[in-house]
Amino acid sequence: MTKHVIIIGGGIVGCMTAMELRNQGHQVTIVERNQIASQTSGESSWAGGGIIFPLLPWQYSAPVNALTRTGADAYRALSQKLLLDTGVDANFAQSGFLLLPKFDTEAALTWCQQNHVAAQTVKASNFGVQSLSGENALWLPEVCQIRPPYFMQAMRKWLEQHQVNMLEHTQLVPLQQVSELHTWQTTNGETLHADQFVVTSGAWSFELLKDTAAKLNIKPMRGQILLYQPKENLQQIVYREGFYMIPRLDGYLLAGSTLEDVGFDSGVTDQVRIEIQAKAEAIMPSLKDQPVIKHWSGLRPGTPENLPTISAHPTIKNLYLNTGHFRYGLTMAPASAKLITTIMAGETPQLDASPYLCAQ
Repeated sequence: MTKHVIIIGGGIVGCMTAMELRNQGHQVTIVERNQIASQTSGESSWAGGGIIFPLLPWQYSAPVNALTRTGADAYRALSQKLLLDTGVDANFAQSGFLLLPKFDTEAALTWCQQNHVAAQTVKASNFGVQSLSGENALWLPEVCQIRPPYFMQAMRKWLEQHQVNMLEHTQLVPLQQVSELHTWQTTNGETLHADQFVVTSGAWSFELLKDTAAKLNIKPMRGQILLYQPKENLQQIVYREGFYMIPRLDGYLLAGSTLEDVGFDSGVTDQVRIEIQAKAEAIMPSLKDQPVIKHWSGLRPGTPENLPTISAHPTIKNLYLNTGHFRYGLTMAPASAKLITTIMAGETPQLDASPYLCAQ
């Protein structure tokens, strides 16, 4: 049966959920507080680095890895489909991932072997970088990346082509407790009607649901990133102790990102710029005379252990949540969109949904 579904939040997770619902034949409206695929939104969907991999997966729980592995596997075909349908190239690339010490080599190799992820120990100097903590690095050649702004633009164009309605610059009032949800009020007094509602608003989700889901543990975490255009770029993604460097296909280089608990402040600071520059130059000394082209930040939806909430609301019928993906909204998005739409249809998902339930 065709339903009208309103999705609250137009980031990667929200747009991916909209695509999944539209492919199932439903009427879909996205409500976005800013503008979808906008560089000024302050959201992590636009601002993120675009690594399609959970950085150190051997440190995460099985439910987190189930979403990241399934989601990552979807991106090659998804980016090709979007390019074919929209003409927008999201710059999907198999860059490979060089992990510099210090890290748990035994745990990393064991996890890669168990999960059929190609990995080998290498010398960091063979990749044109300085490891700073010994030469033994780990090379994962199959890790891919995508350009989040381009990917968002491709998804926006696809949604427009498929008649998904977009209510931009529209905010909703925090939801009050009801038994069944058919309407939701905007802050300018408009009443929105739908058969089902899905909250995909990332760091802003708790503010919308705090009166109806007090145990929803999501808060904004700021990440700042620098952009370079080096004379000689890296050929692969490099990661060291929470810090990454990502070479783009057009010659640019990203360096970041911080994890700052500063509320909804999406500003940037000179102190962090200096810290990121120092880390980047230590790994890649040739950056010392290179200017910073751009400096920006985004707000991630921080959650304990990177575990998102993907479930029906515990007490309100017709309300669903697909939010709180923290650092891995991009990587998890295809799998979490499929999971939430299966739950909404009343069907049994292939993935065990119990770890992602919204607590009462």
